[in-house]
Amino acid sequence: MSTQAHNLQSPYRTHTCGQLRGSNNGEIVKISGWIHRKRDHGNLVFIDLRDHYGLTQCVVDVDSPGFTIIDGLRNETVIQIDGNVVKRSDDTVNSKMSTGDIEVLVTHVTVLSKADQLPLQVNADTDFPEETRLTYRFLDLRREKLHQNIILRSNVIASLRRRMIDQGFMEFQTPILTSSSPEGARDFLVPSRLHPGQFYALPQAPQQFKQLLMVAGFDRYFQIAPCFRDEDARADRSPGEFYQLDIEMSFVTQEEVFAAVEPVLAGVFNEFANGRNVTQGLFPRIPYAESMLKYGNDKPDLRNPLIISDVTEVFKDSGFGIFAKNIEKGCVVRAIQATGASSQPRSFFDKLNGWAQEIGMAGLGYIVFDGDDAKGPIAKFLDGDRLALLKKLANVTSGDAVFFVCDKETKAAKFAGLARTRVATDLDLIEKNAFRFCWVVDFPMYEQDEETGKIDFSHNPFSMPQGGLDALLTQDPLTINAYQYDIVCNGIELSSGAIRNHLPEVMYKAFEIAGYSKETVEEQFSGMLNAFKFGAPPHGGSAPGVDRIVMLLADEPNIREVIVFPMNQQAQDLMMKAPSAVEPDRLKELHLQVNLPKPKEVLVKKVTDAAAS
Repeated sequence: MSTQAHNLQSPYRTHTCGQLRGSNNGEIVKISGWIHRKRDHGNLVFIDLRDHYGLTQCVVDVDSPGFTIIDGLRNETVIQIDGNVVKRSDDTVNSKMSTGDIEVLVTHVTVLSKADQLPLQVNADTDFPEETRLTYRFLDLRREKLHQNIILRSNVIASLRRRMIDQGFMEFQTPILTSSSPEGARDFLVPSRLHPGQFYALPQAPQQFKQLLMVAGFDRYFQIAPCFRDEDARADRSPGEFYQLDIEMSFVTQEEVFAAVEPVLAGVFNEFANGRNVTQGLFPRIPYAESMLKYGNDKPDLRNPLIISDVTEVFKDSGFGIFAKNIEKGCVVRAIQATGASSQPRSFFDKLNGWAQEIGMAGLGYIVFDGDDAKGPIAKFLDGDRLALLKKLANVTSGDAVFFVCDKETKAAKFAGLARTRVATDLDLIEKNAFRFCWVVDFPMYEQDEETGKIDFSHNPFSMPQGGLDALLTQDPLTINAYQYDIVCNGIELSSGAIRNHLPEVMYKAFEIAGYSKETVEEQFSGMLNAFKFGAPPHGGSAPGVDRIVMLLADEPNIREVIVFPMNQQAQDLMMKAPSAVEPDRLKELHLQVNLPKPKEVLVKKVTDAAAS
């Protein structure tokens, strides 16, 4: 724990529990904290006293007036101890504690607050059910690992804020009660008492407000912004709310945004990396189409050295009938290189094939290149020229293997990406102790629903299309890219961002292509649209997720481990018992009636949600 000094004069302590050292030998001190652990040695009782700053070992002699008091107290009782600092002998020094070269001989004990029987142990690393941990989160937060995670979170936010201010950004707070915005998730709605039947929405992001700040001439804005989205929980996404480093800049190009964001993120990760390696220099820029091909997704984990290749040409009209026929139906073939896999036993390949079938693939065919020989169930169907082309396209050499996925392009990318991760994991190829950043750029402006054929925005509707109005007027919408970008670290998306569409005529046309009438655009985005009509600078920004940054730095697989008071997966706060029913009088005041679903409808929804998760 931190050994930060506590210099205030207080009736409760002269020092913190992480402050005393050998240089304090002989001093009379007061320290206060929680009983972390007691050890009874007959005529002596040893107490590890804990506060936010650390632990101090205290010793109570049987003849001390405090002996009887201490003997009857449970762990986590809050006490104040008066005593003398004594330097430990060389053979009793505890090098694992920052205060391990001293102990405090207790002369007086004051009980400040007794603890009941504990529902979870603070002084143990034992796993407890999530329900228990979240119900008693205040106890869970006393545990060393989680306590340090929250300290790290505070330090990361302070570092982010400092680095933004040093670059000339100013922090502004944007409204929490606002109107709905099409950010891609459900809004949390707040009923208005003064305007019956109308609702505020909690902001999914301060998108429109930060753009309006640019129109207002503030040039460089940032905020550690709370965002609210009514969406389901995931390991890297907390239900309900999250925080992001919200950034917006005026008179900038895409590269200028990158130049502002990169040193902030690289600086924070270097500051808290604890010896782990961080991407140096410019972060790689990877076009969306290239990312989907080479990595199978738009969140590439660059710690993984394996690359996916398009080898459709190798199998087109080949003797391997399954692939050849599927190619005629519009399928593609993706190859996943497996460096050095030729030395693996047959069971390695059989296990991967079984895994592929478990996740919905027909299987995972492969070829092993061993010297001049090509082995495996598919090799015999390809002649020498096709095998040579395969080696060239898939960048494999003797000693490597290559795995294949054949499906429609979207599914092929997904399955190849999953296979790339699984193969690299099983071969232990993923770089350890590293943070690898990249920008994914050139996202498509639009996408088409496969079932309805409807054209819609694929990313951020407020983005500037590459080519501007001319592209919107003359190009097939599905060929238009936008000045949109994501920043990714170790396969986790930290942020989306864009150069914004600041021209009303371009905005009208962009939304028209997605099916919005001029009247709808003016109704839903009147504040921002009206502002653009009075002179708006070119502007852009980004919004890295604070929770995910801390999650990576803390090496935690679940985002709840870096949030002070998280909800559970059902979006419930078990500690504060939220959400909860509201009194009828309050509903009447808000002009609301509750129309609860029937029990059968609730059961169907629970089953559906469980199947989806």
